[in-house]
Amino acid sequence: QVQLVESGGGSVQAGGSLRLSCATSGYTYRSGCMGWFRQAPGKEREAVASILMRSGWTTYADSVKDRFTISQVSAENTVYLQMNNLKSEDSGMYTCAAATSYCFTPLRPDAYNYWGQGTQVTVSS
Repeated sequence: QVQLVESGGGSVQAGGSLRLSCATSGYTYRSGCMGWFRQAPGKEREAVASILMRSGWTTYADSVKDRFTISQVSAENTVYLQMNNLKSEDSGMYTCAAATSYCFTPLRPDAYNYWGQGTQVTVSS
């Protein structure tokens, strides 16, 4: 059974940084991908970033390019999201997701079949 546990959220001022972690257990699908999504109150869930597990290829939403970095540490079974130069519009519940098959569309939620519970990020201006 695949389990995903996020941590690292919190409150930060605009321009600050946070690093989110997604610890996995039971996930050994090297052909799949993992991603981060976020949802603000009253808004739809949107993709933030994804990483293909075998190649390490990364994809980002335009709104976070050059500010966020997704990475994996296989030995730790963990995927990270480093968020720099945070803006108020980055606030929301951040959730990690895992796919057990190849991700042809890694920024689409329907590519993923396992989800974590989320960690809250609040950026004040």
